[in-house]
Amino acid sequence: MSAANTSRRQARLAADIGGTFTDLVLEREAAGGETQRHSCKVLTTPRAPELGVMHGIARLLAESGLTPADIGLVLHGTTLATNALIERKGARTALLTTEGFRDVLEMGYEKRYEQYDVNIERPAELVPRALRFTVRERLAADGTVLRALDDAAVKRAGDAMKAAQVQAVAVGFLHAYAWPAHEQRAGKLLADVLGPEVTICLSSEVCPEMREYERFSTTAANAYVRPLMAGYLQRLRTGLDAAGLTGPLLMMMSGGGLTTLDLAARYPIRLVESGPAGGAILAATLGREIGANKVMAFDMGGTTAKVCLISGGEPERARRFEIGRIYRNLKGSGLPVRIPVIELVEIGAGGGSIGRVDALSRITVGPDSAGAEPGPACYGRGGQAPTVTDANLVLGRIDTTRFAGGRLALDEGAARAALARDIGAPLQLDAAWSAAGLCEIVEENMANAARVHAVERGKALPEFAMVAFGGAAPLHAARVAAKLGITHVLVPRGAGVGSAIGFLRAPMAFEVVRSSHGRLHRADPAALDALLAAMQAEARAVVAPAARGAGVDEATLRLERLAELRYEGQGHELQIAVPAGRLSAAALAQMRADFEAAYLRNYGLTIPGAEVEVVTWSVTVSTPPVQVACATLPPASAAAAPLSTQPVWDPTAGRMLPFAQHWRFDLPPGTRLQGPALIVEHETTTVLPPGWSAQVDSLGHLHLQRRPLPTERPNELPTEKPTEKPTE
Repeated sequence: MSAANTSRRQARLAADIGGTFTDLVLEREAAGGETQRHSCKVLTTPRAPELGVMHGIARLLAESGLTPADIGLVLHGTTLATNALIERKGARTALLTTEGFRDVLEMGYEKRYEQYDVNIERPAELVPRALRFTVRERLAADGTVLRALDDAAVKRAGDAMKAAQVQAVAVGFLHAYAWPAHEQRAGKLLADVLGPEVTICLSSEVCPEMREYERFSTTAANAYVRPLMAGYLQRLRTGLDAAGLTGPLLMMMSGGGLTTLDLAARYPIRLVESGPAGGAILAATLGREIGANKVMAFDMGGTTAKVCLISGGEPERARRFEIGRIYRNLKGSGLPVRIPVIELVEIGAGGGSIGRVDALSRITVGPDSAGAEPGPACYGRGGQAPTVTDANLVLGRIDTTRFAGGRLALDEGAARAALARDIGAPLQLDAAWSAAGLCEIVEENMANAARVHAVERGKALPEFAMVAFGGAAPLHAARVAAKLGITHVLVPRGAGVGSAIGFLRAPMAFEVVRSSHGRLHRADPAALDALLAAMQAEARAVVAPAARGAGVDEATLRLERLAELRYEGQGHELQIAVPAGRLSAAALAQMRADFEAAYLRNYGLTIPGAEVEVVTWSVTVSTPPVQVACATLPPASAAAAPLSTQPVWDPTAGRMLPFAQHWRFDLPPGTRLQGPALIVEHETTTVLPPGWSAQVDSLGHLHLQRRPLPTERPNELPTEKPTEKPTE
């Protein structure tokens, strides 16, 4: 069961807050069993995000004819935590740590993310050195007390924090991931000094895993955003209650599962990629619907673009994530956190991304965005800089009468003026070429991010089908796909609010992680069984009540147990499934065999005779995945008559071409279109360039197909003759 499989008598509502728009989707099951969907996009209200959510809910209730009492479940994802970390707009935060470890956050990995850049900059620190305090205490790795906690020193540090007017405190002691007693004692002492208005986060609760830098960084980030998120979530809950929506409110986590409001407020760091995670869940579901084993999710909204690779119906997952990379999306240039996360790449390339000409007379786009306030120049809300949306409007790709459901009037003159001033004049280009250049750069930026992401994982993108969603993705999907050698693009029904739809397909889930370091063959199966049982009980205590509240049978809950293994002496691990049932010597031997098989797949070798050690154990309890219908392509039928013909700039021809403009909801299953064409709907527009065709499947999804080049075969990596080694 999933959040989508709650009581049939009540509707489900999902809200996704982005940097520019807040997307809302309401689904209910009609008497005949058919799912009815209502959706809308409203401008995000950055200073009070809950106002935008409540405004969108009021619109959907009015359009659907439902009352607040008809809503049985509200699902929510937001970028507030991510934005606060990227923009450094969180709470004034202090760190309390073991004496001698004051500068762990500043030292990081003790290496440069770009070795040869002499002007390298590190991300701005969440906790400045003046707010990092140390106390005398020390526990050994086996829990032995080498130096007792100095209570008086903790109280003195608390007094200094109070004088500095801190709003949050992160506590991180050496080896606290396994032995939390000193952290727990320090937390109580600090609470007595600082009072209930100051947030206190313990690393043993936020991130009970080894590796001090990542554990301290994650705990500091959690403390940094917790006052902001706790206040927002409480205001949202109050607003929903006041409006009569008193059913459960569940939050989307970055790992692709749903959790309770209380847990989200306690560990907001787990929400940093909640919106993109919903999109990945949607793409995985769609991949199963159309029978595609390899899918690339392409999510482009108003502020950012996200790419996620999905194989075998499941998105790739990781336990480490970097927030706000500041240097060419390079690993190591962001803020590291250890949380369950769906593996994806995110770049500053959205509809609101700002275009400009740099000192070398090159067009650049982003990563900064006009957002909702003031927004692109064409919104008429005070924005002056040209954005991707302004460029698409000038190129003729956007129908001004239907943008955002016809509720947001667009000013094409303002868009042209912004492009002419900031791009056209410096480069001596007319409006069309300025807009085309801006779009070309943002499309290449997105394609390059996808290439790097795929290469790092050993994937060949021409083997993948693209699923394009978000308000801006269908506008650019065909061009980006062509750059990547992809010939099949799926634009799902409701693409403009895809991440919010993904929330409705997500399972309820919670993961518990514990570090327990030791050689695998020396592990005590009975002790490990006790550890895993305690972790399972902790995870189940989170999921089971939420499942009951949403009408899900507890008997259907699923259990996943994983371990991170490595050869002794190595610094990185591989994740291996833990055999079901009670552990035994045979089960541990099977884990070693599975590890060596995975090591061989990843690195092409094994190390005979080397000891294998286990570093971390994880247990996840979740509801079952949503059951999906299978889409079919009916026999192709004649295209419906277009609404009009729209002149659109075609970058290949270098001029305006007549594009047939169709209203998507007039296209029945089986309809086949030939490019050039625009397929318009309430929340987005799909651009079908020359050389592409589109067909509507039985579930209402659009399948775009590109005629492969002579050197290509559809969805296959082009073959090349190996280059001969030159003669010396």
